[in-house]
Amino acid sequence: MLDTGATTASRVSNVSTVPYSKIYETLNSLERKGWIETKRGRPSRYYPKSPSEALSAVKLRLEDAVKSWEQTVLDELQPLYEKRQIREKPDIWILRGEFNTLAKVQEMLGKAKSRLMIAAPTPTRAIIEAIVPMLINLKNSGVKILLMTSKNVGERDLDRIAEMAEVRVRTHMFGGGIIVDGREALLLLGEKKPTLVIWADHAGLVKLAKDYFRYLWATARNIQKR
Repeated sequence: MLDTGATTASRVSNVSTVPYSKIYETLNSLERKGWIETKRGRPSRYYPKSPSEALSAVKLRLEDAVKSWEQTVLDELQPLYEKRQIREKPDIWILRGEFNTLAKVQEMLGKAKSRLMIAAPTPTRAIIEAIVPMLINLKNSGVKILLMTSKNVGERDLDRIAEMAEVRVRTHMFGGGIIVDGREALLLLGEKKPTLVIWADHAGLVKLAKDYFRYLWATARNIQKR
């Protein structure tokens, strides 16, 4: 219609994919939405409106609709929410046992999309064997991996991990943890072995874990791949 200017319903049907039996329904819909104007007659003729003018009209209608929805939410739904004291509670779990901890670690690694921070003071052989294949896959998919560990880890293991992550070493580390995409964290507390394992997606707790990791990372020794 923009090419032809004023035209009839039969011509619109001929040059479009809309069957004649549906053309009036389509044209009436376009008129209601403000995209065309109609001059009644025998036959009626249809005129395209300026696209910029029609778009402005659509935008105004949408803004009015959003204001109406916003008012309904604030006046009706929000009081119900507050009255019933419905609250979204972030999950905070305490994990027990190496098996449950390792299962949660593998679950978290499987969800990583962009950035992975790992602080592992004394990773056991079982943990290394369990997570290394997943770290390889994450690196190949473009996930940036930062891994911090203690000087007690053997050179062979360090070399192996350095193939898939940026590795730094610290002399002293109290506990460790994993932070996935800045959204969830697993905290392992204890000096020699974890005495408390906490998983959380609480925004404040995750941010605290990130800030602490960055503080330790900035003062750790960089390990170069050999």
